[in-house]
Amino acid sequence: MEESETIISKGEVAVAEPRRKGWLGYLWEPYVWLAMLARELHGSFVFGVVVVYGISQGLGGAFYRIVSEYYWKDVQMVQPSAAQVYQGITSIPWVVKPVWGLLTDVLPVAGYQRRPYFILAGFMGLISILVISLHSMMPIFITVMLLMAATGGVAIADVIMDACIAKNSINYPQLASDIQSLCGMSSSIGALIGFSTSGVAVHLLGAQGALGLLCIPAIMLLFLGFILYEPRLTNYAKKQNLLEATQSMWKALKCPEVWRPSLYMYISLAMSLNIQEGKFYWYTDPKAGPAFSQEYVGIIFSIGSMGSLLGVLVYHKVLKDYSFHSLLFWAQLLFGISGMLDLIMVLRMNLKLGIPDYFFVIIDESSFHIINRIKWMPMLVLSAKLCPSGIEGTFFALLMSIDNIGLLSSSWGGGMLLHLLNVTRTDFRNLWLAILIRNVMRVLPLVMLFLVPKTDQSSTLLPPELTQSSDATETCEEENIQLVSTIQNNQV
Repeated sequence: MEESETIISKGEVAVAEPRRKGWLGYLWEPYVWLAMLARELHGSFVFGVVVVYGISQGLGGAFYRIVSEYYWKDVQMVQPSAAQVYQGITSIPWVVKPVWGLLTDVLPVAGYQRRPYFILAGFMGLISILVISLHSMMPIFITVMLLMAATGGVAIADVIMDACIAKNSINYPQLASDIQSLCGMSSSIGALIGFSTSGVAVHLLGAQGALGLLCIPAIMLLFLGFILYEPRLTNYAKKQNLLEATQSMWKALKCPEVWRPSLYMYISLAMSLNIQEGKFYWYTDPKAGPAFSQEYVGIIFSIGSMGSLLGVLVYHKVLKDYSFHSLLFWAQLLFGISGMLDLIMVLRMNLKLGIPDYFFVIIDESSFHIINRIKWMPMLVLSAKLCPSGIEGTFFALLMSIDNIGLLSSSWGGGMLLHLLNVTRTDFRNLWLAILIRNVMRVLPLVMLFLVPKTDQSSTLLPPELTQSSDATETCEEENIQLVSTIQNNQV
């Protein structure tokens, strides 16, 4: 037996897709969903999301997170507060994402807007990682610069896909949440693979040798740049110059519908202090902490990425039709409450309750990632819907840079907190206090929730003057990017 499921595109009813009943229907449903996205948004868009978000950011980002933790701890031998600061510095390329957005929007290379920048991103990551992995006793300053370059490559590739996501979220408002679900699922599955293999890689190759494996995602970006199908621009005169793009961005930022939710997203991220380095050092300490092995640390984060994937599925199946306001309220509240699990573990209360560390940490990590992903998904949908026509890529990059400034503030604020409380490589007596302060800070953004619109997630948020077509929009339409092989570029 089959039923019909109506697919919505651009607010209109499109063709119906079959839905199978029973357990086969559950196996068949992801294919139907992906086929619908490929048909409505073009299959090349789906493929590009998988490469950039799944392989480069998901797998590569997860692998880098674990390996870099051991690199700063065991190779560079720095304190957790210092490692927290260095990790924040290496994330600066994400803060300046508008720069990459402006470059790709207003500065074509040899008539191409995207292909040269994918190639640049791949080369930046490949060369930087090779130098770090092949040279021992690297000075900290040079290491930080090279890691910044590698991160910059990932950020540039991200900006290119962000532009496509923002445009499709505006052109297909009913599919905006599905697009973010696709991104989240790709990222979570990639992260699951990355976390699962990172601990084993560190054990077999050491932290420095394991870093060398990050050349693989960089090579994928490089390869993507060479096989990318992109029409060559023939009329540069229609392209916005830097001044016009900047003026358009400033005009949009002054709009209350834009700056109010943007301010809330920054506050929400900045006040959720990141003290991950202190927790990591405690996890691996043989005296004060549970002394988790390298392999088990990878397993812990793998479980976390599975929680993140579950969070995406819960959002996609249950929560995507709720209003921004109500969903963010409960997500932020639960985010603060979930932090109490860290406190229970650090105070060793779980052992008094008869719950072993290796089991309790799985509960802790799973809860954190499920709630964090549910909190993050509507913020991404909201950001995509705040992008004016014609400068989608640049403005989405600007909004993401605001979010990344929030994350950077969170990281440096967490490092400052660890330093003030004297949490070091061997002294964790005040780690519980750092966790308690962080938990309280997580709840405080709720007082600013009035900045978030109370509309549902399929509504158009921008005023008409920011969504009307312009020459820049027409140019973008002419440059519809298809991430398909130059040999096989037929419709998927």
